[in-house]
Amino acid sequence: MPTDLSRYDDWLAWLAATGESDPDVLCIWVGGSAATGGYDEWSDLDLDVLCTPGTVNDVYDRLLTRIRADFDVDHVWELPLSAWPDGRQCFVNHAPDPGALTAPTRIVDLHLSDLSDEHRHVDVRRHGTPIVIHDPEGLVVLRHDDEEALQRSIEEAVDQIAQRTATSEWLVNRAIRRGQAAEATQFYLAFGFTPLVRLLRVKHCPWRHDFGLRYLHTDLPADAAERLTALLPGAGDPEELSSACFTWTRELLRERA
Repeated sequence: MPTDLSRYDDWLAWLAATGESDPDVLCIWVGGSAATGGYDEWSDLDLDVLCTPGTVNDVYDRLLTRIRADFDVDHVWELPLSAWPDGRQCFVNHAPDPGALTAPTRIVDLHLSDLSDEHRHVDVRRHGTPIVIHDPEGLVVLRHDDEEALQRSIEEAVDQIAQRTATSEWLVNRAIRRGQAAEATQFYLAFGFTPLVRLLRVKHCPWRHDFGLRYLHTDLPADAAERLTALLPGAGDPEELSSACFTWTRELLRERA
């Protein structure tokens, strides 16, 4: 079934009109959960906009000025210029307190990039099938990412996990034994739990091996996701959680050896 984006109908109409009226806006599509699945009343609207090369900053300024004039905007979170070397991003909030979840979410994640092959090629395994709003020149191409580069990235990540597992376990357990709960939690997440998630992603959904803790309920088998949930900080005795986490990590590493 197509995703119901009706609460953003005003935005979709505005974007279609913007694509027709701004010659530097070459392509617009909706991604995120609307494209990958899991879209619900708390989902934002994830937008990708491709611009004439070299114009992304000017287009961003023009669009944001128009957005503030045409919509009831409460506030905007603008990411710093350093966030993207050839793009801009902001989050447009229509409510002052979206975290209260008292009404369906109205947040727009607007990401602009200069047109390039990298940006116009979409791997549906990672990002879902884009919902195209404006693309008169057929610039959006559905194509898997380079498999050799993917494998290199995976092998490098796995190798790093394998090299540091013993040191990682020492860092976690040392903090636990010292009674340093905050440090132990940070180390456990960074050096224990998150690398375990990476290995499980490599096994079950390698094309999204670098997605971290997001989408675990859809990217992993139900039993693996449930087992991971039982290892979250606070779910049990810290030493027992650490032992179970690193034992599972070593099992997965042995499978790949």
